[in-house]
Amino acid sequence: MLVGLWTSQPAPALGLRVIVDREAASGRRVWGVAGLVEAISQSLAERFSVVAVGGEISGYTRAASGHSYFTLKDADGLSASLRCAMFRRASAMLDFTPADGALVELRGRVAVYEPRGELQFVVEAMRRAGAGTLYELFLKLRARLAAEGLFDQDAKRALPSHPRRIGVITSSAGAALHDVLTALARRAPHVQVIIYPSPVQGADAPPSLVQALRTANERAEVDVLLLVRGGGSLEDLWAFNDERVVRAVAASALPVVCGVGHETDVTLCDLAADLRAPTPTAAAELAAPARESLLAELAALERGLTLSLDHRIHTLGQRLDRLALRLSRPSDALARQRLRLDLLAQRAAAAPGRRVEMQRQRLESLAPRLRRALADALQRRSAALDALLSRLQALDPQHVLARGYAWLDDGQGGAINSAQALTPGREVRAVLADGSAQLRVLPPSAG
Repeated sequence: MLVGLWTSQPAPALGLRVIVDREAASGRRVWGVAGLVEAISQSLAERFSVVAVGGEISGYTRAASGHSYFTLKDADGLSASLRCAMFRRASAMLDFTPADGALVELRGRVAVYEPRGELQFVVEAMRRAGAGTLYELFLKLRARLAAEGLFDQDAKRALPSHPRRIGVITSSAGAALHDVLTALARRAPHVQVIIYPSPVQGADAPPSLVQALRTANERAEVDVLLLVRGGGSLEDLWAFNDERVVRAVAASALPVVCGVGHETDVTLCDLAADLRAPTPTAAAELAAPARESLLAELAALERGLTLSLDHRIHTLGQRLDRLALRLSRPSDALARQRLRLDLLAQRAAAAPGRRVEMQRQRLESLAPRLRRALADALQRRSAALDALLSRLQALDPQHVLARGYAWLDDGQGGAINSAQALTPGREVRAVLADGSAQLRVLPPSAG
């Protein structure tokens, strides 16, 4: 239940700023915006100078300046809410860390934030008053599922050390997906990412998240799943406290990394997953090892292998030297080495010839294919040229003239395309299919 206590203290006389409507004959006053807001602020300060109010914290954030901002809701589930601001001095005096869902009692004053004309409660002191309704539901569900063993550490599985495909379950329009894709592109560009989109907030989120988990397990196309979303209030993250989603995470055959909210946000899906990440970006970093570190490991293995081989070669060389000293007949050893060298020389001499023969056979097998390809290309080009020739001939004016038409010009190549240009006595030239004729324009005959 919301409990409020307040006392009244005398306030200074109101210094109100007004604007006089010069056009109003009645002389009525018209408030300016700043004057009206100031009047409301001073009225609130006069009546609610010191107030105690209880409720449930929602959307708590602490700025880099040390100031804290949050919304206080009625713990009984009523729809009323109050914006609150706690400045650095008051925040520094707290003996606990406020969190969403916590039930608290505040002492402060009601004021108006003049730049936006918004009502706010300026908190001077805060103390804990118990857990909020939603937070109590969270604790009860957590205890019941923990008793069933859904959060047991023995059931957690290790993530694959070198995943080839990573599945991401989140909203396709959220910032969390961008953060994950950015981290994977920077850290492990060789890993393929498959997205299973689902809403992450609201009434439709729990069944959609369960379906996304079921789809990913049925398709079995990824090595590990990332269940992520950005930060928010306890209400915003409640889909990840839904019992259906928590059980689906615990029952997943694929390893699940849960990165929901910020570092201080903990959901039941975080507890049921095989690994909890503080943020979506951290989930991506935990699921895929950095490409640079893998390359460094390979380089270290290469160096170790090279040193081992060098050491082995040196050891065998020393052993060979000792055996050579023990030989009673060095000439036999020289003969064997000479024979071996001769065999190697024969193989070296024959190797280029075999390679040339193999290349020749390969060229012979490719020659017919090349001839066929050239013939096909020539045929296609000829067909294209025939088509272009037909289109060109269809546009030839000579074909039009052959059908009985003629065209007139002024004797200098300029076309005559209007009867108004045919003045009596003018000489024109008529071009026909088989030649041309010089004509004179006669005046129209009377009658």
